Amino acid sequence: MSITVALAGDTMLGRCVAERLEQDPRPATVLSAALRGLVAGADAFVLNLECCVSDRGEPWPAPGKPFFFRAPPAAATVLADLGADCVTLANNHALDYGFDALADTRALLTRAGVRSVGAGPDPAAARRFALLEAGATRLAVVGVTDHPEDFAAGPDRPGVAYADLARGVPGWLADLVGRAAAEADAVLVTPHWGPNMTSAPPPHVRHTAAALLEAGATLVAGHSAHVFHGVADRCLFDMGDFVDDYAVDPVLRNDLGLLFLVTLDGTGPARPRPVRVEAVPLHLDFCRTTQASGDEWEWIRDRFTRACAEFGTTVTVRGERLVVDWA
Repeated sequence: MSITVALAGDTMLGRCVAERLEQDPRPATVLSAALRGLVAGADAFVLNLECCVSDRGEPWPAPGKPFFFRAPPAAATVLADLGADCVTLANNHALDYGFDALADTRALLTRAGVRSVGAGPDPAAARRFALLEAGATRLAVVGVTDHPEDFAAGPDRPGVAYADLARGVPGWLADLVGRAAAEADAVLVTPHWGPNMTSAPPPHVRHTAAALLEAGATLVAGHSAHVFHGVADRCLFDMGDFVDDYAVDPVLRNDLGLLFLVTLDGTGPARPRPVRVEAVPLHLDFCRTTQASGDEWEWIRDRFTRACAEFGTTVTVRGERLVVDWA
C-alpha cells in the first residue's frame, strides 16, 4: 500500500502575515485554492513552523538577533484547516517571544488538533517524536535544529531539540531515530540545519543526512536556507520557503519554492520506502503562496534540475510537476 506525504519548508506566519490573519483568519489568506487542494489530498502534511503562535511574550534578549516572528492565536486553527498534521518547532524562531509564547504555541496547536515536535518544557519533551496515522501507515516525525544553541531545552528550562550537527549526530539523536523506527512503519526526520541563503547543502549537512538514514530514518526533509536545494536518495536537503513576507534575493529567488509530495510504498511485510518525489513549483507572493507559472515555473525547473544533477539525481517533467523516481 502506498501513501503520499506532503512536505513544506519554512512557514512564517508572523509580521505582515500575522496582520493579514488577524483581519481574515482563513486558509485562503495564505494559500491558494489549488495548493490547499494538493495538501488536502495527501495522507499526511508536515511543515516547519518558523514562528511562535501567541499573543504573549517579549522579544528574546539575544544581542544582534534581527528578526522576531509571532503569529496570532488564530494561526493554529488556520494550520489545522490547511490540513497540517504535524509541525516542527525545532528552529531559530520557536523562542522569539520567550518561554510563555512557546508554551502557548504548543497548547494552541494541540487544541487545534495539530501535532508538534522539536520543542518542549524540557529536553525529553523537546526530543519526543510524534506518531501519525497516515492511511494504514504509522509515520514517526522527528524534529531537530542545529541553531541557535541558546534556544536549547535544558533540565530546568523550555526550548528546542538542539544538536551541534557540525560535530556529528549525537548519540541521543541516533537513538531517538532508532526508537522511532522500532515503533513506526516509517520515520521522517525534519532537521533545521545549515546557514541561510545558500544554494547547496554544506558538507556537515550531507554527512548528517547519511548518518540519520543509517540510524533508521526512512526520509530526511530539511529546511533553513530559505532556498530549495537538490534531492539525493531519500533526502530533501532543503525545501525552501512556503509562506512568508521576506525580502527577495534577486539571484537566489527565495520567493520561488517547492511543495514536495513524497510517495512511500510498502507491499506485504516490507516497510514503506520513498519511491517518488513530486515537486510542485511555488510563487511566494507577499504573505500568500500560489503555484508558479510561466517564466517563474521554468526558472524553478531549471534550477531544481541542476541542483539535483549535482547528486546524480534525474528530474523529469510530468505536467506541472517536477518528478524524481527513487524506485
